[in-house]
Amino acid sequence: MTSQLNEDLREARRSSGLPWARFAREAGYAPSHLLNVENGSRRLTPEIAAAYDRVLGTAFAAALQDAGTAAAGSTPWDTAGNLRVFAELADGSSVDRRGFLTAGIALSASAATWAASLRQHAAPDEPAPERGDPELLDQVDKRLDDLRHLDDEVGSGEVHRLARNELLYLVVQIKSGRYRGKAVDRLHSLAAEAARQAAWSAFDQGRHALAQRFFDGSLRASAQAGDPISGAIALSFAAVQCYSTPGQAGRAVSLLEAAGTEVRDKATPLMHAMLAARRARALSKTGTGARKDCARQLALARTALGKGSRDDDPRSLYWVTEGEFEMIAGSCALQLGDPAEAVHRFEAAIKASYPGDEAYPRSHAIYLARAAEAHLEMHDLDAAVANARHAALCLGSVDSARSSSELKGLRGKLAAHTSNPAVRDFLQVG
Repeated sequence: MTSQLNEDLREARRSSGLPWARFAREAGYAPSHLLNVENGSRRLTPEIAAAYDRVLGTAFAAALQDAGTAAAGSTPWDTAGNLRVFAELADGSSVDRRGFLTAGIALSASAATWAASLRQHAAPDEPAPERGDPELLDQVDKRLDDLRHLDDEVGSGEVHRLARNELLYLVVQIKSGRYRGKAVDRLHSLAAEAARQAAWSAFDQGRHALAQRFFDGSLRASAQAGDPISGAIALSFAAVQCYSTPGQAGRAVSLLEAAGTEVRDKATPLMHAMLAARRARALSKTGTGARKDCARQLALARTALGKGSRDDDPRSLYWVTEGEFEMIAGSCALQLGDPAEAVHRFEAAIKASYPGDEAYPRSHAIYLARAAEAHLEMHDLDAAVANARHAALCLGSVDSARSSSELKGLRGKLAAHTSNPAVRDFLQVG
């Protein structure tokens, strides 16, 4: 049976662009032997993992060594264990120095444990009388909502610290014993969102392993609350981190499948639309062989989005709009080698009143950089430079390592066209 780690081997090897014969020769194994390992027919040994690391510069040997521990989970998923994890995350007392691949394995294990914990969670026969301060929880909910929009508008630099402070505040409230019944569940649901925001902002700043620890904390809080929606949302953002990392798109698909399974009969159409769109994006990163599956997920996303919004839509899905989906469709098309379709979709997003410049400058910068790349592949240098300038303008007041990296990559692709005055001027001035 093929494990996620075997699939990671395959993705990393394919992403390298090395021909099979050359890769196998440098790894020191027969191609058929390595193919059987990737397919799960042969056991992945430390020696083979080390061979992949030597040729590809990966960290599979360390990941394999850590996989057993990660699968078991070092901290129990009970009230005491979860509170310990929340407190360590909130006050920064635990620093995770693992590489992303190892952390990714731990997250896959967390997703499996989350799903199992949710299925074991049952409402008490006689619910405890509710006790607590609902106005205080409303205030926390409002602050978390403000942080989501702050992250959109100015980037993640300060948002990580603020989200972590909210998590610490919620941990203090949980420990206080002042809350009973459904109020405790709400505390944990809010903690799941605070941890999710801290994870996302850490990822946006390039702190990958730290992001994974906060995603794990978010899943723990979701399971403790018996709230699959908050955990599924956390997994959907963790999937973005995975498919943004070479060789990890298959893991992103698995995380989104886990999320979808747990909320199949509980999520609103808007949430199903979001999960399908992100699954399409993850599939586009796995290679051109996933073209049909990617198109199918985009169609499912559009159908679900067409059902409209509902009063019980999660507040954190405010960004799920037609314009955003067209941007995702454009990104998928570019990834799958169809720049003309990508340009068409990016232009459709703007026509759908996508408020990128005002509400989502960070995300808009990323999409504009991709639009510029699509124009570049179509040999339209003027349009490429126009989009590149617009992207740079969006990033003028945004603190985001992820967006800056996207624009840096675009600059590298434009560097081959410095004979064009507009390109040369952009690279010199910005």
